[in-house]
Amino acid sequence: MKKYTYSAKRADNKENWCVIDAKDQVLGRLASQVAYRIRGKHNPLYTPHVDMGDWVVIINADKIRLTGNKMDQKTYYRHSGYMGGIKSETVKEVLEKKPEEVLRKAVRGMLPKNRLGRKLGKKLFVYAGDQHPHAAQKPEVVEI
Repeated sequence: MKKYTYSAKRADNKENWCVIDAKDQVLGRLASQVAYRIRGKHNPLYTPHVDMGDWVVIINADKIRLTGNKMDQKTYYRHSGYMGGIKSETVKEVLEKKPEEVLRKAVRGMLPKNRLGRKLGKKLFVYAGDQHPHAAQKPEVVEI
């Protein structure tokens, strides 16, 4: 009798919604836990090539904490594609303008860089304040 390893299907996943409070959390440690949850690694049926993760809502993104001098020294770069078209801004500048982007970039950087990763990135919702419009999904509060 042959024994086979079970490979989970997309239909096997019962998608849950969870809310995570980012207040006074360290950016990298929180982002790794969120990416772990979005990827579905907490699920016993985890399969690397299948979306088995949860939908994650993060609140209080503007109250995130960074250790050391990262607030002034960590820099985000982007390039327009033209010569001399490199733009840069520090985390402090991004937090003042769009505090959600700091957390979104950190989590997306920890997801796979392929079609599945792009799909998983859409399961993340980040809000600067403590209010979110996802009450209808009945998300459970997760402590990290």
